[in-house]
Amino acid sequence: MPAPKELDPSASLAALYGAKLRKLRLRAGLTQRQLGAEVPIAHSRIAQFELGNEVPPEDVDAKLDKILGAEGDLTDLWGHIHRTPFPDWASKYMALERKAIKMLKYMAQAVPGLWQTEAYARALLRTSRPRDTDEEIEKLVVARIDRQDIMRRSSPPLFWCILDEAVLRRPVGSSGVMHEQLASLMSFARSPHTVLQVLPFSAGEHPVMGGSLTLLGFEKGLDVAYTESSHSGELVEGQKEVAEYALAYDLLQAKALAPESSLDVIRSVMEEYRAWPHATT
Repeated sequence: MPAPKELDPSASLAALYGAKLRKLRLRAGLTQRQLGAEVPIAHSRIAQFELGNEVPPEDVDAKLDKILGAEGDLTDLWGHIHRTPFPDWASKYMALERKAIKMLKYMAQAVPGLWQTEAYARALLRTSRPRDTDEEIEKLVVARIDRQDIMRRSSPPLFWCILDEAVLRRPVGSSGVMHEQLASLMSFARSPHTVLQVLPFSAGEHPVMGGSLTLLGFEKGLDVAYTESSHSGELVEGQKEVAEYALAYDLLQAKALAPESSLDVIRSVMEEYRAWPHATT
């Protein structure tokens, strides 16, 4: 029988929950299969909970707490996880984001969070988190909009953003939501602290086709890179790796349309959304 994988409770709140769950299970003398049968739930899910790869639903957490005699310890920790609006892998990045004096972004599929309208953010979050309640979605929307105070500071960071054409043409929410979002982009683009470019489909292949990329620059210290997909992210701090991402961004800038031409594309796509039936819904 293979040895159980080592756990690092300090890695995240989910990992701390998992380590606590394993400790309680072993104290109760239960295997993962036996515990799963009592819930009932697949023993493979118990394994994922213990590894911190997944957090149990509220009803499953309550059963685990009762079965293992945790006296509310698991449930208290579960509540703390769900009161935290951002996943662990994003928290360190957002702390650095607030200190940056320069942000270079390439967005492959969605408008960056710092530029999203409430309606766009709500539609995006609802789609990506189908099991969340409306109340949970609203908390996430508020947290996302609150982050935008970075761009409202008296001295906001330089924000250079390259949007893939897919960001403009893939409808999120309704045509009305998209028209409002693109109009908001036009407004942001007028800021002296902002450079906005569109990477057209006609540019073909490029060096950041695996997802979105952000480079953060600071007054002191080295730049960092952050790569992100829909449900995960990675902060890259090694000097060599960051330099490679910076080169990739340089190549993206060369392939993207000039700022004025980019605004022309956004205006054109806005008119297309305006022409849709029920464009204001």
